[in-house]
Amino acid sequence: MYMTQAVSRRGFVGGAAAALGYLGLRPGADLVAQGPLGLPLPPFDQQAYDYDSYAKLASNENPYGPSKSVLEAMDWAFKYSNRYRYPDGGILSAIAEHHGVEQDNVLLGAGSGEILKVVGLMLLDPDTKVLGAEPSYDRVYSNASGIKADAIKVPLLDDYRQDIPAMIRAAKAYHRDIGFVYLCNPNNPTGRVVHKDEVRQLLDGIPEDLPVVIDEAYHHFVEDPSYATSVPYVLEGRQVIVTRTFSKVYGMAGMRLGYGIAPPELIQRMTPYATGSVNALVKWGGVAALKDTQSEARVRRVTRELRNRTTAELQALGYSVIPSQTNFFMVNIRRPVLGVIDEFEKRGVLVGRPFPPLHEHLRVSVGTEEEMGRFTTAFREIISTAAEAA
Repeated sequence: MYMTQAVSRRGFVGGAAAALGYLGLRPGADLVAQGPLGLPLPPFDQQAYDYDSYAKLASNENPYGPSKSVLEAMDWAFKYSNRYRYPDGGILSAIAEHHGVEQDNVLLGAGSGEILKVVGLMLLDPDTKVLGAEPSYDRVYSNASGIKADAIKVPLLDDYRQDIPAMIRAAKAYHRDIGFVYLCNPNNPTGRVVHKDEVRQLLDGIPEDLPVVIDEAYHHFVEDPSYATSVPYVLEGRQVIVTRTFSKVYGMAGMRLGYGIAPPELIQRMTPYATGSVNALVKWGGVAALKDTQSEARVRRVTRELRNRTTAELQALGYSVIPSQTNFFMVNIRRPVLGVIDEFEKRGVLVGRPFPPLHEHLRVSVGTEEEMGRFTTAFREIISTAAEAA
């Protein structure tokens, strides 16, 4: 296997030749862009179409939204909306108790995305790199590019799992050049997990002073018994930062609430980079969400059932699907996804963008039963029928 190095604009021309000799690394694309083919994503235009009429299967959201108890808690907290210093429902203590850690192990953020950005600001500079898989959650890499840092990306294995031995080799080879290692587990966009033994293999195999950020945004949907949260490594005192979000299973993506769990000394270093912008309502909602285990279990169950049913239908049509442990999946449509995305949109279904180098894999979020029915109908019209005609 080989590795790809994503080189920022800062050093592309002068450093390209050197990068080619950098243990087989080759220059990659600019990391700033987030959209298809490296183009910037356009601003969302509410007037362009009726937003509510679409089956929104593009962003790995919870289609059911916050539970009744969460909505009631946020509604009650409106009375604090005019205050700077207000009771917050004990959100830090609730998170700490939920994970069996102390409050000084927790940092709140406006979604786990803010925590990932904070980590980049704290640990990266123009002379350091982030080490991670390709493809993975590329916001981490674009954050690095934004502060003129680079990325070393390790390609996935043939079964779409993350290549832990290759990451260890890269971490050892470029120890002093790496600001942190990024591990998305389960991985976005493939939905595959890194087994708990592999996580320990990674942590034991890399230099012990090298921080590892483990993104567990989709933790709640995992059924694989070989998977485990990495929070216990924080309690061991390892240089581990675990990120979590309320955007997925709790249905609070638009409310922006996430957090990081790390040793106190790392939390102290991260804190100055955080915005402190989490609002009063969502803090109370977060506490209620953690308590509402019945709603959480219901979302997990329904999501898994619909994911398994839909992927089975696709496989029955002859299309392979990457085994997923998340609220989304990737289906190989055997043709470039870029034009296909537009065809789905014409039929009122929004699906995921391209994820190079998996150019023929379409990422689909798991929506409601009605939305998944609309997706499979559109799939037959766009993909299966076209294949039969060919």
